[in-house]
Amino acid sequence: MDAGAAQVLAFGEAMVEFNQASEGKRDYLQGFGGDASNFCVAAARQGVRTGFVSALGNDRFGRLLLDLWSSEGVDTANVRIDADAPTGVYFVSHGPSGHAFDYLRAGSAASRYAPRDLPLDALAAARVLHLSGISLAISTSACDAAFAAIDHVHAHGGEISFDTNLRLKLWPLARARAVMTEALRVTDICLPSWDDVTLLTGLDDRDAIVDWLLARGPRVVALKLGKDGAYVATASERRVVPCCVASAVDATGAGDCFGGAFIARIVSGDDPFAAARYANAAAALSTQGYGAIAPIPYREAVERLLATG
Repeated sequence: MDAGAAQVLAFGEAMVEFNQASEGKRDYLQGFGGDASNFCVAAARQGVRTGFVSALGNDRFGRLLLDLWSSEGVDTANVRIDADAPTGVYFVSHGPSGHAFDYLRAGSAASRYAPRDLPLDALAAARVLHLSGISLAISTSACDAAFAAIDHVHAHGGEISFDTNLRLKLWPLARARAVMTEALRVTDICLPSWDDVTLLTGLDDRDAIVDWLLARGPRVVALKLGKDGAYVATASERRVVPCCVASAVDATGAGDCFGGAFIARIVSGDDPFAAARYANAAAALSTQGYGAIAPIPYREAVERLLATG
């Protein structure tokens, strides 16, 4: 492996966020969204070399995302600029019923990504490629690219990390089940959330769920349980890894933070149970501020929390 190559690559769509400052107001705060991007920043803040694989429009929003990743030390060499398509944008509005999301992502640069666009050398050099259900759902061509990337990484000895991240606004449940079942067949480390995987499997018992997942391909499952921590399972052992106690201010992106921190620790040599303990601490800290990116902790903060027990 190239000593300077990204150890962890993430494939997916990143978007620019506009979050309504308060109910009934016309002021919106600009931020960033996208599960794979959140994951990548979280992994980078834990000290591993990361890179993003995607496409952006040749527009101001795309440049904002490039600036974000550059400031976080995330390699952008494999982010394509598509002059004929926009960067995805979404709006968060607040009302009596809670948050409402409006997406302007149809025809986005990331959704036009295709197998021919893949950076084969970077994929061959990566230790881990991370994807999610959203990476597969945004378009048929992006889904094809994801599976081609998986095959290439496996052919060169790397591993696949997969977060189910089910979004039924992007595809119907039947198709999501079919495609994700195939993705699980070629997944090494699965990072599902409880709400996603109960819908996907039709099961509501955690042992039955991890049995179902392990039987389909992954060697490690870290089932995210929110404030209850994570249920980590391999073929030979399984146990609940408790969460660090925290009074959450905003849990946006906590699952992505868990995933990025978990994979960072796996790449650094931890076993899955130690990685989950670390990732729980990182995720807990990420709920202490607002937004998906800003409150993601750096390694030093996570280690301080762990040292306090």
